[in-house]
This record gives sequence, C-alpha cells and structure tokens, in this order.
Amino acid sequence: MYEFSTEVAIEVEVNIVSIGNCGKNVLFKLNFIYGLVGWVFVSHNCFQEQIQLQGQVRLLEHRVKQQQLKIIQLLEKKEIQYSDRGDENSVIDLGGKRQYSDCAEIYNDGHKQSGFYKLKPIQSPTEFLAFCDMSEGGGWTVFQRRSDGSQNFDRVWTDYEEGFGNFVLTNGEYWLGNKNLHYLTNQGNYTLRIDLTDFEGERRFAQYERFGVAGEEHSYKMSCGEYSGTAGDSLTGGFHPDVKWWADHRGMKFSTRDRDNDNYEGNCAEEEKAGWWFNRCHSANLNGLYYKGPYTANTDNGIVWYTWHGWWYSLKSVVMKVRPAVFQPNIV
Repeated sequence: MYEFSTEVAIEVEVNIVSIGNCGKNVLFKLNFIYGLVGWVFVSHNCFQEQIQLQGQVRLLEHRVKQQQLKIIQLLEKKEIQYSDRGDENSVIDLGGKRQYSDCAEIYNDGHKQSGFYKLKPIQSPTEFLAFCDMSEGGGWTVFQRRSDGSQNFDRVWTDYEEGFGNFVLTNGEYWLGNKNLHYLTNQGNYTLRIDLTDFEGERRFAQYERFGVAGEEHSYKMSCGEYSGTAGDSLTGGFHPDVKWWADHRGMKFSTRDRDNDNYEGNCAEEEKAGWWFNRCHSANLNGLYYKGPYTANTDNGIVWYTWHGWWYSLKSVVMKVRPAVFQPNIV
C-alpha cells in the first residue's frame, strides 16, 4: 500500500525547520494530523482484514454444515441397513471339513440352524456364501432376499452375474449371483419357493417345480414347471391365457439396464429399475424398487406380484429359495 501519511510527515518536518521555534505549535498540530491519518490507514487495513476473516469464517461454517449433513446421511443409511433385524451375525463356520453342494446336504448332515454357510456346487470352481433356511422342512438355499431397501437392485449385468448384497446378517438383502444360481440348479431337479409378505403382515407363497437357470452362454435363461401355493401364478402368466404371450417369464433370458434381452421394444430393466427375467415387461418383478410403506402409484416398478396385489402395490419382503425336488430330510 502507498504510505501517503509518511510522505506528508517528512515534507512537513522539513518545512518546519525554516520557521524556527514559531513553528513548534504548528509542528505539534501537524504531528497530530499525521497520527490521525496513520490511524485511518491502519483502521482501513483492519477493516479489510476483518471482512476477509468474516468471509473465511462463513466458508468454514458452510463446509462444516456440509460435512454434518454427510454424517447424518451415512448414519441414516446405517440405520436403514440394520433396522428390524438387529446386529446379528449369522455366518456359520463348519470348519471346512467337508464341502456341501447346497443347503439340503448341510441340513441332512445334522446342521439345522438357519444362517450363512459355505457352498460349492459340483461345477462351481470356488466356494461361496449362501443363506440356508432350515425352516419349512429345511434345506432351502436362499438366492434372493428383500427386506428393508438397504440394497440397490438397479444394477448392471456383472453385478447380477457375480452377486451382491449383505452376506452377513440374517435378514440382509442380497442376490446370490446368476453364475452361482446356475451352478446350483444345474445339479439336478430343483423346486423354487417364493415367500411374500405385504405391509399388512399377511404372508403368501408360490412354489414351482423344475426350476432352473441356464449358463452364461444362454444369458441365464429361466425355466420352471407347475405352480402351487397361495399367492397366485404370476411367474408363468397362468392367471389368464390371453396374457401369456407377454406375461410368461418362463424361457426368458435375464436382462439388466446394460444388457437388454427382453421381448419389449424398449428396455424393461431400465424402465423397471431392476434386473429380472423380463418378457414385455412383467407380471412379477421381485427385484424392483423398494418402497417403504403400503404403496400405490401410477407405475409398476416396485416389488410386484400381480396375482396377489396387482401391478401397483410394492411388497414388504420377499425370499426366493430352492431345494432339490427329491429332498428327504433326515430326522436327526
């Protein structure tokens, strides 16, 4: 900054020498003015610094608020993941003494506690974790669970192929993986059971014989046979013969938003926000968006089972599981 006050003081003092003692009073007054001018400049500098500091404080306050918001969002996400199920770790280690091809073998080997076990189907190159449901006769291998919306099911092809989700907690949401599902169901004749629960607490089920998923070269095409149960036959379009051509999911390849294998001119997976065996598009979509609470809307992208609640009601929970059709539980 240009020191105007210093220059003024120097000039005044030089001129004062020429007028002798008579200038002492004038010199005093001018020194006072010099001090006043200097104070004004110092005050101006302080004011500018104060403004800058206030701006920095406001910026820091804004950043702190942003971080607080992120922390709150993370805490809310964690709360969602653990709501209604506690913090129960359900991975069960059998010590690796034997490899099991499915949960039916584990059940008949005397292990009757539901939880995550290591499986290795005959053709699988590696072991993987899967939840074994030892209720309803036992021996069920769970390959899909929806319970609270903690997992995003609007995913790409490789995610659905490899599997994703929570493989630790009892009610954790997950998809076992299309590769693993193929290895499982390619071992023989398997039965599919689907357990459904609505937001009013009512439970229903659908069961299909001869359920299978083909390999990657066939885009994990799904097949299934006869239906039985209380939820209605949404998987084969069997609720009305006129809709089978677009609502039957049998023989359909798996589709994701980045791998469109459906029979629709558009992209069902992209529109319905899920990976599934879409036709044109669906009468069942159990991988749809999770809506918290009884839900009715003008779109059908929720967790849908048409023959129970129609297209515009999104269910509260779903479990999809398989078991060998010839399974005979050991009474141990």
